[in-house]
Amino acid sequence: MPTTPATATHSSSNGTAEAIMLELVDENGTTIGTAEKLAAHQAPGQLHRAFSVFLFDERGRLLLQRRALGKYHSPGVWSNTCCGHPYPGEAPFAAAARRTYEELGVAPSLLAEAGTVRYNHPDPASGLVEQEFNHLFVGMAREELKPDPEEVDETAFVTAAELAERHAQAPFSAWFMTVLDAARPAIRELTGPPAGW
Repeated sequence: MPTTPATATHSSSNGTAEAIMLELVDENGTTIGTAEKLAAHQAPGQLHRAFSVFLFDERGRLLLQRRALGKYHSPGVWSNTCCGHPYPGEAPFAAAARRTYEELGVAPSLLAEAGTVRYNHPDPASGLVEQEFNHLFVGMAREELKPDPEEVDETAFVTAAELAERHAQAPFSAWFMTVLDAARPAIRELTGPPAGW
C-alpha cells in the first residue's frame, strides 16, 4: 500500500508496536483531539471517527467477514466487509481503502461515500463501548480475496435473504445492523432493485 503522511507517522521502522491513536470528534464530526485506541473504547467510550465498508460482487451479494478470534474487540463474530478507524489526519476514504486491502487483500473498486451514522453500542462480552461517528462506504470486490488470518477468520458472500437467515442464527457485531441500515440507500443504488437490499 502507498505511504501517506498519515500512515507514515504510524509505521515503525524497528518493528516495535506503537500505540494506535484515534481522532476524537464532536457530535458534528469535527475533530477535537486524539485518544489511544483501547482507551477510547473503554466505558463510557469517547466519541471517535470510524468507517465501515460494504463491498458487493457482480451478483449483488454482500461480502461479510468473521472477525479473527485473536482480536481484542468482538472476536469471532460476523460483520460487514471491513471496519476500522482512520489515523489522526487520514481521510476516511483513504483509511477505508487501506484497511480493506490490509485485511482482505483486495483494492475496492467503485468505492463511494454512503453517508455517516453516529451510534453508541456497548459490547456486553468485552465491556468495551463503540461510541462512533462512522463514515460509510460502498463498492465492489472484483479481485480474489486474500484475507489476513490475524484479522479475518472467514469470509462469505451473501444475498439479502441469506444475510437475514445468518443474522438470526450466528453472532454479529453490535454495530452491524446500525451501519447496514444507514448504508442501505447507497447499497440499493449500487446493486439495483433485483438484489433486494
